[in-house]
Amino acid sequence: MRDVAEHAGVSVRTVSNVVSGYPHVSPDTRAKVQRSLDELGYRMDYLARGLRSGRTGFIALAVPYLAEPYFAELAQAVIRAAGRRGITVLVEATAGDSEVERRILDGGLTNVADGVLLSALTVPAADVGARTPDFPLVMLGEHSVGDQFPRVGIDNVAAARTAVGHLVEQGCRRIVALGQNGSENGRQRTEGYRQAMSAARVRRVNWLVVPVEDWTREQGFAAVRELLEGDGPLPDAVFAFNDALAVGALRALDASGVRVPEDVAVAGIDDIQEAAYTHPPLTSIAPDLDVIAERALALLEEQSGTSAGPGEPGAPVAAAAQEATPFRLVVRASSRWRSAGR
Repeated sequence: MRDVAEHAGVSVRTVSNVVSGYPHVSPDTRAKVQRSLDELGYRMDYLARGLRSGRTGFIALAVPYLAEPYFAELAQAVIRAAGRRGITVLVEATAGDSEVERRILDGGLTNVADGVLLSALTVPAADVGARTPDFPLVMLGEHSVGDQFPRVGIDNVAAARTAVGHLVEQGCRRIVALGQNGSENGRQRTEGYRQAMSAARVRRVNWLVVPVEDWTREQGFAAVRELLEGDGPLPDAVFAFNDALAVGALRALDASGVRVPEDVAVAGIDDIQEAAYTHPPLTSIAPDLDVIAERALALLEEQSGTSAGPGEPGAPVAAAAQEATPFRLVVRASSRWRSAGR
């Protein structure tokens, strides 16, 4: 920084302010310093910066599976939101392993990051107890391990209720709920399904919850294929607990000669980019990933006291926020009845 300061004819403090993104620097001075930074090939030494300020400029994002489209798209939203703040995101895949998730909750990533965003799947609240994290941490998604942890996600029950309610409005009655696997997400989406079916006064003989081990295309395909090969009546709709399951269901229906939506309507949750390009395009619940990312990062900033400026220490938030972010139903061809006789 001293070399850059001499080259630009400014103080070292001014160079530091420009590098750190401090807002109160005149445009002319910022441009002059940036030219010197570029000409001299200056790069921030993040390790030295961290030793001096106590901050690294990195946050960690831990998700179950990067190969699953929803989590990949969530990671992109977080990276975009962090980039606007000059923060670098380190991404970790937990494979939904409860031991890995617990280790992260115990601070396992804080040696490389100032704060952690964790999308947990399996770690039970009993493994965590009532302790409060002593580092900035925000949970993403609907899996809760205690109200002491700030969490941002959609209302799972309401999302499932909305999707099933739409299928009911299309005239569907024998609606399969595809995806129960004993997880908290699975229980919540099952509850939303039951609420919608009950509100529509659908006879319980037409309720069917089909369990799967994982919410993947392969599991969706296998479960629907087995259902179609059974002796029971053909369902007139499949509500999949995520879009990956729904994509597998679409493939199984097509392979069995079942028309979508004329014979069976299909809807999912997540509205992954692939949903608009399936055949037919998939109706889905769309969470606002950019809002989730922005709110999660804002909560991290509140805990670390960095919202006023880079490197400024502050007190942690007094209480854990539990925020339900918006979602919307995106209706596509997979759930629109095209047969006049239905």
